Amino acid sequence: MNTQSNAMPDAFDSQGISPTPMSATRPFYWCLRRELWEHRSLFIAPLAVSGFVLLGFLIGLLAHRMSALVPPDITDKPGELVQPYEFAAGLFMFTQMLLGLFYCLDALHGERRDRSILFWKSLPVSDLTTVLSKATIVIVVLPLITFAFTVATQFAMLLLNSGVRLASGQSVAVLWTQVPLFQMCVPLFYHLLAVHGFWYAPFFGWLLLVSAWARRAPFLWATVPLLAIGLVERIAFHTLHFCSLLGNRLSTSGQDAMAPPGRMPIDPMTHLTPLRFLSSPGLWFGLLFMAVCLLLAARLRHYREPV
Repeated sequence: MNTQSNAMPDAFDSQGISPTPMSATRPFYWCLRRELWEHRSLFIAPLAVSGFVLLGFLIGLLAHRMSALVPPDITDKPGELVQPYEFAAGLFMFTQMLLGLFYCLDALHGERRDRSILFWKSLPVSDLTTVLSKATIVIVVLPLITFAFTVATQFAMLLLNSGVRLASGQSVAVLWTQVPLFQMCVPLFYHLLAVHGFWYAPFFGWLLLVSAWARRAPFLWATVPLLAIGLVERIAFHTLHFCSLLGNRLSTSGQDAMAPPGRMPIDPMTHLTPLRFLSSPGLWFGLLFMAVCLLLAARLRHYREPV
């Protein structure tokens, strides 16, 4: 048997046949597919939100039609036509934040809890590649999924509204003019990727680090240390710099990405400022903190055993 097995490589070499080298990006690609395959909630939750929004929107349209509360053409208050679409986008954004939170906390802790880490570590994929794939899911892929479901839902809402208006003998031209989906989609895509992806990246990095370290209750280990730091600072120095740092990170929502601040990101008249956003020190400090967290998470995953 040994003679035969040793002769096999020589036979391949003599015929000029060599194993095909694996691309450097192929393990990363399959890690991304694995995450999407294992976490079906990344698709199921937006789909459920889409059904909820469309059902509520249709009931509202029919109720207005039956009670004859809607005038034939709403030209003096165009904002009323856009409000349901803005509400739908905001609901999808909120869902994305919840999905990102629970996904990060379970991404590395779950595979140790169900002991599947023993199988995944047996594959020729480095810990850093695995951690980077999980970070890419929450920072890039999840905003793209949210954008796709949001646009599809808003387009379905527009079709439903058009159908109800046609059945009521109302004009559809006003609706399609005052609800410009394309102009709303561009700022929405930019906002989801820039703010919900890269601006909130340090929070996702911290959650992934906690997921790789905690043996149980990762949510508590992710929140208690932050509260403890703020409490100790308040007692020792009578300041709230740490709490202000976290609060500003959440409340500003990457205001350098949009101008003027405070307007809805899907407003068609919102001006995008990508250069100001990319030159913001807060963005790069946050990405640096995320990189440190991911390196530590990959290191912890290498030595952590099943729980």
